[in-house]
Amino acid sequence: MMTTRATRGPRRRTVVALAVVLIVLTAFVVRLVDIQVVSADDHVSDSLEVGNLGSTTAIAGNRGSIVDADGTVLAASTLVYDAQLSPSLIAVVDDNEKNPPEYLWAEASDKIAAIIGTTGEELRADVAANLEENPESQYLFLKSGLNTEKYLQLKELKDDGLAYLAMKSRSVRVYPNGAVAGTMVGFLNGDGEGQYGVERMAGECLAPTDGSQTYRTGKDGVVIPGSETTTDAVDGGTVQLTLNSDLNWYLQQMVAEEAQRQGAESATATVVEVKTGKIRAAAEWPSVDPNNVDGTPQDYWKSQIFSKTFEPGSTFKAVTAATIIDQGVADWSTGVTAESREYFPNGAEINDPFSHPKYSYTLAGALIDSSNVALSKYGEMVAPEVRHDYLAKFGVGQKTPIAFPGEEPGELHPASEWDNQSLYTTTFGQHFTITAAQLASTYQTFANDGERIDLSLIESCTQADGTVVEADAPEHEQVVSENTAAQVQRMLENVAVQGGLSERIEVPGYRIATKTGTAQTQDGHGGYKSGLYDVSIVGYAPAEDPEYVVVVTMDEPTKLRTSAATATAFQKAMTQVLKTYRVKPSTEPMDELLPKFK
Repeated sequence: MMTTRATRGPRRRTVVALAVVLIVLTAFVVRLVDIQVVSADDHVSDSLEVGNLGSTTAIAGNRGSIVDADGTVLAASTLVYDAQLSPSLIAVVDDNEKNPPEYLWAEASDKIAAIIGTTGEELRADVAANLEENPESQYLFLKSGLNTEKYLQLKELKDDGLAYLAMKSRSVRVYPNGAVAGTMVGFLNGDGEGQYGVERMAGECLAPTDGSQTYRTGKDGVVIPGSETTTDAVDGGTVQLTLNSDLNWYLQQMVAEEAQRQGAESATATVVEVKTGKIRAAAEWPSVDPNNVDGTPQDYWKSQIFSKTFEPGSTFKAVTAATIIDQGVADWSTGVTAESREYFPNGAEINDPFSHPKYSYTLAGALIDSSNVALSKYGEMVAPEVRHDYLAKFGVGQKTPIAFPGEEPGELHPASEWDNQSLYTTTFGQHFTITAAQLASTYQTFANDGERIDLSLIESCTQADGTVVEADAPEHEQVVSENTAAQVQRMLENVAVQGGLSERIEVPGYRIATKTGTAQTQDGHGGYKSGLYDVSIVGYAPAEDPEYVVVVTMDEPTKLRTSAATATAFQKAMTQVLKTYRVKPSTEPMDELLPKFK
């Protein structure tokens, strides 16, 4: 059949129209692909910024735990829940025919009230008052800090149809052992930031990394399926301490009892492992309970062991002895004569703690009797600058490497600033100040054959992925020679056996070495409080192979005002330490007693 001009015209127009339609359709498809695939991310960003169609919710990570040397938890984070409801939705839920009668507000309110610890009548009254104030109200606070059990009970009600309920989770810090090592652990402020203690010192390890959840919503607020993007939170790491919490608990109870028995303002007991420098106990009374910080006076929120400075008194006579022995100008048998009161050529007046005639002391005897006059004469055997430098080598005037929050360095004046009196008082622990931590470090050095190992409190940080980051290894320094340390060790054991407190500090089956200290309490204005003293005792055991140093301090005891106030506490502390660590009793007898007099 022949195609006429009349039939060719419409057919051509149809083809052209189809071609145009296809071209337009293709353009739309290309544009759609560009919008939804090629440039999707850019358009989503634009919509989130301009149309406010996107939302981002933070996902909080948990702060890491603090545990003791055996893994006992001292601080941890746990989830609690805050409950709320939307009053304006109650009527909507009640109108839902699918809900059973027992879930109508009249009865549902009784169920909710029983869970949150109120009455249905009170809850209904609260809702009515809220709606009267704002008929479109979408928020009424119900209860904060609900545990998981309560949360699940409310969630079951919500899932069964009570859509007006909402429970928001939040992380809270808990301290299962309360005040045990409380000042060591520290606590958080209202913003979750570490305040004092390990909570502050190890904040970088403990801090979590928050995650987030981003999603897009339609105009009605409904989440668009598939639009969610989640970045997981990373929990903080676990900090392991060197402390033994059981030993710390015992020592805290004991020093609290002994301090109150002596009428003291406060007390501490510190235990250091000789061969590692690790602090195994840091007991303080009063001690802050991180669960109830306001229950403790603010002065005791930070550690007394690291922040309380005091003149050490006679405990540092051992440092004077070590100085002159190490300088080669004396040994344990070197003699001086001393009366109980003497005037020195520069006009200084020095007194002993008890009245006595002129004695011809050995250095060992001067330590046993704790003669200030004799130690002043021994101190004259070396230049003041030499004695100053040895005090510094033993750590006076410097914070410990632990750098504990709130730690004080103590005070050590340059030798050039020592006046006529302090030229001598520095030989027996006055005119400079230390902390209990520094005192423990000094005797760790003596017990460890003259080698100081830096004190440590933190073992490691275990990150959320299981990676264990060990604490930096402690520095070692030979402060005095082994021969010097050996002579000081022998003299300190003689002090324990021949000193005035020997029977009260004896630990049956063990050889121990000790020295006491009594110093007037500073008044904070360059003077001293009348009749009040800071007293201490420090020692280690077993004397023949030292394993643990124990330091006990008391501030301003009023029953016994000398270091005798600390004797019973020291004996109990040392006994418990040796028992806790199953230290074998001494098998080697003590060497022959050193003579007190020439």
